[in-house]
Amino acid sequence: MPEHTYDLIVVGSGIAGQTAATSAAEAGLKVVLLEKTASLGGSSAMSGGWFAFTGTEEQEAEGIEDSPELFLRDMLEVGQYHNDRSLLQAYLTHQQETYRWLKQHGVEFREVEISSGQSARRSHNSVIKEVLASLHRDFTAAGGQTLLNHRAVRLVQDDSGRVMGVITQSEQSEEQFTAAGGVILATGGFSRGTELLKTFAPEQLSAIPYGGKGNTGDGLRMAWKLGAGMADMSFVSGTYGSHPDTGEEFHELLTAYYMGAVIVNKHGRRFVDESQDYKTLGRVVLDQPEGLGFEIFDARVRAKSHRGIPLKDIDTLEDIGHVYKADTLEELAEITGIDSVVLAETIRQYNAAIAGEQADELGRSSLCHGVGELLPIDQAPFYAYPAKSLMTTTYCGVTITDRGQVRDVDGEVIDGLYAIGEVTGGFHGAAYMTGTSLGKGAVFGRIAAEHASSRIGVSVA
Repeated sequence: MPEHTYDLIVVGSGIAGQTAATSAAEAGLKVVLLEKTASLGGSSAMSGGWFAFTGTEEQEAEGIEDSPELFLRDMLEVGQYHNDRSLLQAYLTHQQETYRWLKQHGVEFREVEISSGQSARRSHNSVIKEVLASLHRDFTAAGGQTLLNHRAVRLVQDDSGRVMGVITQSEQSEEQFTAAGGVILATGGFSRGTELLKTFAPEQLSAIPYGGKGNTGDGLRMAWKLGAGMADMSFVSGTYGSHPDTGEEFHELLTAYYMGAVIVNKHGRRFVDESQDYKTLGRVVLDQPEGLGFEIFDARVRAKSHRGIPLKDIDTLEDIGHVYKADTLEELAEITGIDSVVLAETIRQYNAAIAGEQADELGRSSLCHGVGELLPIDQAPFYAYPAKSLMTTTYCGVTITDRGQVRDVDGEVIDGLYAIGEVTGGFHGAAYMTGTSLGKGAVFGRIAAEHASSRIGVSVA
């Protein structure tokens, strides 16, 4: 079997793997980036490009009030206090440095928004494919080597149990890669891994499959075989807000409910407090007929669309025929197949609650996570966006330290093995805040690269 020697091996080329690989290569390490598929980027390249940061230049320019303390509170509340606080604290400690590092590598944040799980505007939007391409160019310029179509299938340990390398499979052969600095797993989740979904979240098999083509859980399985602990496995959920015909051409996810829409089932009834995070909504909608929920809104919400900005781009969705439009609620119900009498009554009661005439039947009091005044749905024309739960990401997996080192089932470090990004558990807890996935991938990519580099006497700048 051919054997190749490096200082550091990074498995997976999404934002986590690319950040780790670029950081290490720029520090002078000989790094190989192994990618299972024929293209770079994984689920990151299919995402909306949101990073959650606080204390940024963009927030300051818009007068946005936020703080690390508020950020921490939001993450704990969204995660229902199941989060590993040491990981959250590591994120908050290093997020400013990571934000600056990304900007030094040419990343531009074109919009700052509030979204799932946030009580302040801290989602910074990027053109994610450009971010990944820029980092990879810098990685290559620093001497890093990239190998596509190399699927990691087995971790290699030395006599002491330290992880020293990985075996890969390609069309040509099996190869062994070894590295003094160890192996960083950045292999993503298992949104495409039917067997793992059957084991940990069988109900999610009814969600629309999405995510990177290589996201079948390879890294999780390899670490599990070495005794890695697991966290958050019971919280797997799709994300609510994608049309039943969602394809892979672009990131189709609409959160009009954070702009003022309500969500009703095909019978015209609301069934959930729409201000909750969209992972929670993704679980709840699966219990509705056909797993379907219609985002219902009016001209006031429609005017908030921002073309080209994921989550808010009603314009493009209407252009491709995924948004229904009518002059009255009755007409809207007719063309969508919703019960018109029930829909009209649902909207009447919702508007009455906003006017203070009665309590909201589902306890909704804000647009998003306690922020934003509710708006009556009363300005024609009216719109409906049929949406289901999209299985984009699993947000659970191996347990790690605040340095990205993998822990075994007893909490002991598996020497030489790191895991970052979506393959890890413990960070999000029960649910997910917009921007913290790409954010934690970049932050922990930097952290893991620094720790792995220090093993061979190098410091990451």
